[in-house]
Amino acid sequence: MTLRNTAEAKAHAKSLRSALAADGTVLGHAQALELVARQNGARDWNTLSARLAQTAPLPFHLHQRVQGRYLGQPFKGQITALSSVGTYCSVTVRFDEPVDTVTFDSFSNMRRVVRGVVDIDGSSVRRTSNGTPHLTLSAS
Repeated sequence: MTLRNTAEAKAHAKSLRSALAADGTVLGHAQALELVARQNGARDWNTLSARLAQTAPLPFHLHQRVQGRYLGQPFKGQITALSSVGTYCSVTVRFDEPVDTVTFDSFSNMRRVVRGVVDIDGSSVRRTSNGTPHLTLSAS
């Protein structure tokens, strides 16, 4: 099995734990991660995790100007923090102008900085109740 990202590796470890538990062998999650790492030619989980993180190029870069929508509201801003999370990016965006995250007329909640995890296309993993991504990003 060729693993493409840490999410797949973790899912493999979870299914390994379940299969072994069904046969009466109790295995902790960390132990399962170590076994998956060794099965994939790495000396330990940290090595495999680092290897998988290197294979996923980041679609954005630090201090990049971006635009998009946050909770349905348009914005322009700059990426102030960025890290790789498997095939996803954890980003912090500072808006040029505060964004009102509330759709009610009776009150507001202005946000200037947000954090989110986005895929390679810039859509957040988390979604609103109607299925819309919390955060969408594209280069300005």
